[in-house]
Amino acid sequence: MVNFVLVAGARLGAWAWDEVVPYLRTPGHGVYPLTLSGLAEKRGVPARQATHVQDIVSEVERQDLRDVVLVGHSYAGIPVGQAAERIGDRLARVIFVDSSVPTDGESFVSAWPDGGASVKASIAEHGGFWPPVPAAHYDGEDLTEAQIARIVRGSTPHPGATLTEPAVLAGPLSELPATYILCLIAGTEPEDAEPDEDVAKLLNSKHWRLAKMVTGHWPMFSRPRQLAQILIDSAVE
Repeated sequence: MVNFVLVAGARLGAWAWDEVVPYLRTPGHGVYPLTLSGLAEKRGVPARQATHVQDIVSEVERQDLRDVVLVGHSYAGIPVGQAAERIGDRLARVIFVDSSVPTDGESFVSAWPDGGASVKASIAEHGGFWPPVPAAHYDGEDLTEAQIARIVRGSTPHPGATLTEPAVLAGPLSELPATYILCLIAGTEPEDAEPDEDVAKLLNSKHWRLAKMVTGHWPMFSRPRQLAQILIDSAVE
């Protein structure tokens, strides 16, 4: 049995994993959904990039977890990847769910086509926060109207500094035992889809594995049972 620490992407909190958790707990695994500082029920707590990394490390240490599988979705891959190398031999595996991956000295928005200019402008216009997006943003992502409404209802403004400050890595991410879950929009042939260049390079490592899901970017809502099974299979391989 392993201990899953689940961290959802930008604007989301621990609640985003509600439908995944039972499928992980049923076989007897420990499950610890985590809300990062400044989001959901922790809204109002000041947060920078280093804060989110420490949130994850502190949760592992506070619960005294061993055989830890860190799971980061979307933005959360950035702090999760950093935390993975900081928890030492407590780590069993890190799983990136259709997420960004950290690069030393680079931020979440560094890889954006405009270098993050649009995100930074939005953050400046909204008092230091990246605002939630409307329901239309989730169209075509294999989500029902009810699922979209739930995401929109639960989303909170995201602390801007966590998106624009650089990651800090002590060693190569390729040396960590990792799985990358690539989500494909429905209708895409799995064999035709490939991860971005940064992830592709990491997958050349003997320590990394690739899994694919035919669904949108928010599989914890659209395909919770399938996602849970892939997490379990990845953790015990």
